[in-house]
Amino acid sequence: MQAWQVHQNGEPSEVMRLEDVERPVPGEGQVLLKVRAANINFPDALLCRGQYQVRPPLPFTPGVEICGETEDGRRVLANPALPFGGFAEYAVADAAALLPAPDTLDDAEAAALHIGYQTGWFGLHRRAHLEAGETLLVHAAAGGVGSAAVQLGKAAGATVIGVVGGADKAAVARELGCDVVVDRRTEDVIGAVKEATGGRGADVIYDPVGGAAYAQSTKVVAFEGRIVVVGFASGTIPSPALNHALVKNYAILGLHWGLYNTKNPKLVQHCHEQLTELATRGAIKPLVSERVPLAGAAAAVQRVADGVTTGRVAVVPSLENGATA
Repeated sequence: MQAWQVHQNGEPSEVMRLEDVERPVPGEGQVLLKVRAANINFPDALLCRGQYQVRPPLPFTPGVEICGETEDGRRVLANPALPFGGFAEYAVADAAALLPAPDTLDDAEAAALHIGYQTGWFGLHRRAHLEAGETLLVHAAAGGVGSAAVQLGKAAGATVIGVVGGADKAAVARELGCDVVVDRRTEDVIGAVKEATGGRGADVIYDPVGGAAYAQSTKVVAFEGRIVVVGFASGTIPSPALNHALVKNYAILGLHWGLYNTKNPKLVQHCHEQLTELATRGAIKPLVSERVPLAGAAAAVQRVADGVTTGRVAVVPSLENGATA
């Protein structure tokens, strides 16, 4: 089969190589899956760079989120068991962690319903307890993680403010349903959010960016607000001033979604049931901005790493080389 292999750490476009390899052999409790679509996540770039919290042995195949097909023909969502990741024709995954793919979503959309939406659901509902009528601010609102949070916030009855970088991403954020869109490249984020909220600020802030975005969050979080720390796509990990959290009376909430798979897997299943119900009634629908063939995976991972994509980019092995959909 064909699979992308990383033999040394570095930028995805430089270290990912498409090679002919043997199909992986599932271990105890694992299954072999035919990859129908593999969604690209920022952690795939971190894996290539050797900067992710999990460091599989070299060589490995990245790709942490797929819609796959079991030997008996079932469509399932899975997080492949590294080093046999999803940017390949076949991957392996833990049988106990497979989730049914919603019938209302195609393969690429279904693959994108997993990590980003699970993270959003846990962040907004389990950690921040977002309530209808509250104001939610989402950083990088047009990205893969942010777009999921926007849709989930709207589905929960919140007023959603999306912060983006650039006019194209602002247009995407509006299409996703943001009530207010702030372009950080041309607007003062702090001033715009305060104006939009009548000076009160945002009740919940969803931050997958870190760096300057987190600093802005502390300036616009409301009384008894909650800042959900999801990741650090900016590359800068902030050091919170806890005296500031005390004086303004807000909470800083960390979210590592992957921990729930070992600490409380029943909650992951419950979350998937909630997401499937939302998808079935059309309240959420993953934004897949691009579908690329297997040969285009390295370039696509690099684009995600560079922050120039919107929504999700999916690798679809059945597409012919040179084709996009």
